[in-house]
Amino acid sequence: MKRFCINILLMAIATVGMAQSQFVKVQDGKFVRNGKPYYYVGTNFWYGAILGSEGQGGNRERLCKELDALKKTGIDNLRILVGSDGERGVTTKVEPTLQEAPGVYNDTILAGLDYLLMEMGKRDMVAVLYLNNSWEWSGGYGFYLEHAGEGKAPRPNEAGYSAYMNFVTKFASNQLAHQLFYDYVRFILSRTNRYTGKRYCDDPAIMSWQIGNEPRAFSKEQLPEFEKWLAEASALIRSLDANHLISIGSEGSWGCENDNDCYERICADKNIDYCNIHLWPYNWSWARKDHLIEDLGKACENTKDYIDRHLAICDRLQKPLVMEEFGYPRDGFSFSPKSTTKGRDGYYKYVFSLVADNAEQGGKFAGCNFWGWGGFAKPQHEQWQVGDDYTGDPAQEAQGLNSVFSTDKSTLKVVKKQVKRMSNLK
Repeated sequence: MKRFCINILLMAIATVGMAQSQFVKVQDGKFVRNGKPYYYVGTNFWYGAILGSEGQGGNRERLCKELDALKKTGIDNLRILVGSDGERGVTTKVEPTLQEAPGVYNDTILAGLDYLLMEMGKRDMVAVLYLNNSWEWSGGYGFYLEHAGEGKAPRPNEAGYSAYMNFVTKFASNQLAHQLFYDYVRFILSRTNRYTGKRYCDDPAIMSWQIGNEPRAFSKEQLPEFEKWLAEASALIRSLDANHLISIGSEGSWGCENDNDCYERICADKNIDYCNIHLWPYNWSWARKDHLIEDLGKACENTKDYIDRHLAICDRLQKPLVMEEFGYPRDGFSFSPKSTTKGRDGYYKYVFSLVADNAEQGGKFAGCNFWGWGGFAKPQHEQWQVGDDYTGDPAQEAQGLNSVFSTDKSTLKVVKKQVKRMSNLK
């Protein structure tokens, strides 16, 4: 009987070990999935949960078609917005919203998130799920501040980004806004998927919980409070979920008021498993609207420098680095899916090669997620309107500018070639 009990115990331990191996982990500063090194080319698919719903904006047939197309291309890592916040009918904001008011949730979008994770699991894909946003397009900072009594958040399309950023500097030190966000985190992380019966914290279709999309302090004076908030948020997530990785969603030093030490401190936190950077050559004035192809060399040179500076930090911290947002406009700064993408293809090829080169050398640059997947969408208006297809460009951006559509054959060829190279590294 004693030997029988020991055998049962060993089998149970082995079963647990097998289950844990399905989750993406970090070992010796590198990603491991299913016992093998995990390097990847992924994409941003922020609207996935909305597409998976059966209400406004939902289209499960398109969702499955998109996932199949991504899988066929070799993309298995998708960065996704959990849900947007606040009232509907606001120009430049994503809708329908998930959190209509603090603690008031749209069950249709929750069902969409459940369905999305189920379908991703079927295809052996993983999601990076971000829980907040410092920008206006999904609510985020402004939503929580409004409900913490700070008044109405200015809309950048009306008052300008300076007015908006001045307002959201309050978030880093607003304890009530933090608590409202933490309540949301507890609600989401404690969910059980209605279709699979899996608790979110037990679902290997999730790679990482991310505190937010591009969280910022928005002023140097607020950096200490900003760092404190991120530490509190990551500790809360870890207390709720021991299986999944945790990341910040940071742009890098750009999102830390160009303070490299701040970036290193927030990434050094014991609950943060890997580091993120975002990079936007046009937005950061490295490439001009009317000289996108001519400025490609300068954009690549500055990109390499930015990555290298952050990789040096990751080497010190012994944590992987993911460049989880980057984009390059279509040629001629066109929004049309019919326009050419010579500049973007060149930029993508360069970034992809940096990931693969670093991986071959055993470095920490482990993956990238280009922005963003437009797939089979057919944009109807430059400014997104309710009823239009969702593209890779959120509601505040010109529809089609940074999207990769299923008709972008030259870009997809670059992606497929890189994915094939990455698969040889595993």
